[in-house]
Amino acid sequence: MDATTTRSSTGAAGPTSARVRVSHAMTNGVITCRRDESLAEVAKLMARRRVHCVVVTDAPDEAGALWGIVSDLDLAAAASVRDLADQRAGATAATEVLTVGPDETVQRAAQLMTEHGTAHLVVVDAARRPIGVVSTLDVAAILGER
Repeated sequence: MDATTTRSSTGAAGPTSARVRVSHAMTNGVITCRRDESLAEVAKLMARRRVHCVVVTDAPDEAGALWGIVSDLDLAAAASVRDLADQRAGATAATEVLTVGPDETVQRAAQLMTEHGTAHLVVVDAARRPIGVVSTLDVAAILGER
C-alpha cells in the first residue's frame, strides 16, 4: 500500500472522533489477495508492502466480492498452529467483512471496531467497492491530534 494517509484538524481545540470523517483518517488504497492464496504469500505481501492487513477478495473491483481480512495478528496465530504455506487466506480471514463509508465519523468506525473486536475496517465507496482501510492506529492518530 503505497498510499498516504491524509488527516486534518477540525478546529482550534483539535479534532474529535465525532467530527472527523473516516476519509481523513483512512489509508487510501487496498492491498488484496485471493482466497486460495497461501498465508506464506500473504505474509510476504504484507512485509513487502509494509501493511498490517490484506483484504481477501475474489474480485477487488466488484461490489460484494469482499471475503475477509487477514491481519498480522492472524498470521502470528496461524503460524503457531502449522506452516503458513499449508494454510489459505480464505480459511483464515474473518468471513464477515466490516465496512464503513468514507463520510462516516471516526467515532462510528471506533464503535464498530470495539463492538466486533477488530483492528481494521474496509472503507467502501457508494458502490460498495473497497477504497481504503481504517485501523485502530488511524483512530489513535486522530485522537492524538487533540
